[in-house]
Order: sequence, then C-alpha cells, then structure tokens
Amino acid sequence: ILNYDIMARFRRRTCIILLLFILFICSIMMALKTLRPDRAGFGDPFGLGLLPELQQRTVLLDSKQNSLNRAQGDTVTRASNLHSIAVNTMKASMSPVKKLEEELSSPNYNFHIFYYTWYGNPQFDGKYIHWNHPLLPHWDPKIANNYPKGRHNPPEDIGANFYPELGSYSSKDPTVIEAHMKQMRSASTGVIVLSWYPPGMADENGEPTDDLVPVVLDYAHKYNLKVTFHIEPYKDRDDRSMYHNVKYIIDRYGSHPAFYRHKTSTGRLLPMFYVYDSYVTIPEIWANLLTVSGSQSIRNTPYDALFIALLVEERHKHDIHRSGFDGMYTYFATNGFSYGSSHHNWASLKAFCDSNNLMFIPSVGPGYIDTSIRPWNNHNTRNRVNGKYYETAFSAALLVRPEIISITSFNEWHEGTQIEKAVPKRTGQVIYLDYKPHKPNVYLELTLKWSDKYRKEQEQWLM
Repeated sequence: ILNYDIMARFRRRTCIILLLFILFICSIMMALKTLRPDRAGFGDPFGLGLLPELQQRTVLLDSKQNSLNRAQGDTVTRASNLHSIAVNTMKASMSPVKKLEEELSSPNYNFHIFYYTWYGNPQFDGKYIHWNHPLLPHWDPKIANNYPKGRHNPPEDIGANFYPELGSYSSKDPTVIEAHMKQMRSASTGVIVLSWYPPGMADENGEPTDDLVPVVLDYAHKYNLKVTFHIEPYKDRDDRSMYHNVKYIIDRYGSHPAFYRHKTSTGRLLPMFYVYDSYVTIPEIWANLLTVSGSQSIRNTPYDALFIALLVEERHKHDIHRSGFDGMYTYFATNGFSYGSSHHNWASLKAFCDSNNLMFIPSVGPGYIDTSIRPWNNHNTRNRVNGKYYETAFSAALLVRPEIISITSFNEWHEGTQIEKAVPKRTGQVIYLDYKPHKPNVYLELTLKWSDKYRKEQEQWLM
C-alpha cells in the first residue's frame, strides 16, 4: 500500500510538471510569434483612410471652409497669442542650459521621431480634440454590424488602449510641450518629425495646428532638438500646392535655430520633408516638383530640400525613384503588415536605395494596437512583449546600416505606437494597457540605449 501511494504521488507530480512544461512552451511560442511576425500577410487594411491605395480609393481629408488668406490671418493672431504665453512660461521655467546639458543625454540627430500636436481639452481648447476619437466602422457593413459605434468620452474614456501619464492633455499647453521635449531629449532622439497640415487645414477629427509650430520650435531649441515636417495628405495636395507649402514653411520657419537641415554627402545643408501617403499622387505629378526638368521644379531653388516618400508596397520603390524623391521611409510599426514595414525586406530596400542614390529610413516602433478606435482590427495588433518587440525592430534597422532611423512614434496614442510615458489606469468601463512590470519611462530608456548602440556601431561602419 505504501509503495502504491508513493507511485500515485509520483505520477501526479509528473503529470503536473509535464502540463506546466507544455504551457511554458506554448507561451514562449506565442511570444515569439508576436515578436517577429515576419512572414505574416497583409491581413485587412488598418482602417479608413490609413492606406488609401490598398483599398483602391483615395481618401482626401476635409479642409476648413475659410479661404487661405483668412486662415493665414487667423493663424498669425493665434500664433502670436500662443507664442507670448509660451515665452512667458519658458522664462518662468527656464533652468540654466548647462544644467540641462548635464542631466540629459546628447541628442542624436540621426534618430527622428514622429510627433503629433492634434490633442485638445476643454481647459485650453474649449473641448476635447482627438481624445474623443470616434469608433471607425469596418468598410464591410456585415462586419461593421458586429462592433460598437459612437465615440469616446474623455477624460476617463479616451481613444487609446494606453493612458498617458499627463492625462488627456492639450497640445497647446506649454507645460505639456516642455514635458514632451524633455522626454524626447532624455531618450536621445534629436529630430522631431512634426505632423503638419497647411494653415486652416486639419485631419478629419482635429483642428488646424500650424499656429503651434513657433511654440514647438522654441521649446525644441531650449532642449537642443531640431524640428522637421511630416506633410500630411491634405485636400488637393499636388505639385503646385506642395511648392507653395514648402515655400511657406521655409520662409516662415526656416530661420529658426531649431529648424532641421540635413547635411548631404556633397556637403549641402538642406531641409527635409517626410511626405505621408505620397503614393496617392502619381509619379508624373511628383516629377513636376522634384525633378530638375519639372514644370514646377523646386530643384536648385532657395526652396530645394530632401523629400522622403512613404513606401508601403514593393512596387512603390520604382515610383519613388521615378518621382524624383530623395529617399523613402516605412512609417508603420507593424512588422509583417506591409512590404515596407516587414523587417526582413529592409536589406533589399536598402540595397535598392544605395544603387539609386536614395536614402533608406526604416521606421521602428514599440508595438501596435488600435482597437480602441478600430475594434475590428485586433489581428494587426503587435504585442510589446515588455520592450522586446521594440528592441527587435532596432536590431533589424541597425543591420542595414541606415543613415537615419525614424521612430513611430512619440505620441500616436490612437494606434498604440507611443513611447511617451504611460501609466496604469482602470475605470468602470476600461482597463488600459500599461508598461508594467517596467516604469512609465521604459521606452524612453530603451530608445536611449539603442541611440548609444547606434552611435558606437556607426563609428565602425565609417572606419
């Protein structure tokens, strides 16, 4: 009887150990799948307006009905007011530059980070903007009927799966702008890629933000950061409007010490413009602007610059080359979703760019989740795996030895790509994701780590 009991206990213990081992193996496999979905298919497109060409239609964002002259006049007034508020705030909070330099890592001007100033709240804007993002319906009505509709109700219920440490902030709040600059500088990023619409224009859920540019430039300069522009797909964007808008940006902001200029291999210092959804416009139109013989050519003029196109599909690389662009970036933080965002394609894209005198700027991100605004899109979620997904992306980027790495993003909260500080939060309706077991600044620290690693490896590349 004693032997029988011993054997029975042994068998039970063996079964438990075996079961735990199987569960452990399964969890490892799931984590690896989430970490490197290199061969994943496209799945459905992200959502309305995100990849217009993949849906075989062009989505152009609504502009305000004000005329451009009136919009520019209003912009000057608003900018003057915002600027004076910001200057007063800066004077009150200004600490000695030497102290800042001692506390913060040196900026890496080869690390560019996408930044959004489209958030608003009642205190600064009279209402919530973007935090109250609507739930976007699926384009298939049958699928759409299975998911909730409506919009978010801040401040407890926001259009994001994570919750910012700063709460449902306004991008106009000078203390928020300064906090953002300090976070970006602490991460050793050097160039802010500012989402930009022309005066009087905005995305379909926002308000015009061009009047914030002078304030962003001032605070960026305080932290020795530079600012470049991410030209969004505004209404009627073509060669003529782009020429006028590039001229507007350079004339208005080009003399600011924080305005970014990139030193080319020939020694020229040129502004840089990222062009989102560039593939929506045919190469022939871009060539009018970006080639020397083009009818609206900006080349060899005071407004010449480096223009970086968005690559989504493989065939876009040939269109980008024909269009006269100076390089390409991949933007999406979803490894495996598109050709451009798949890490295993970066080596061939870099080789294509090298052979055609183009810049290749891979975009790395900490993860992706947008089910707070696209509840049907969970198959495109990329789990952060406690920072491992982000580090995998950086590792893949360094393998192709890029001149610049772009980071998606500092604060695109709707798509869960932010590295801005986030905190745990639970409401009656929502349990937000967080960065635990790490601290709210973990992704800033990881960016700093990889910035240092990039610098060291770049020294080896140049030897």
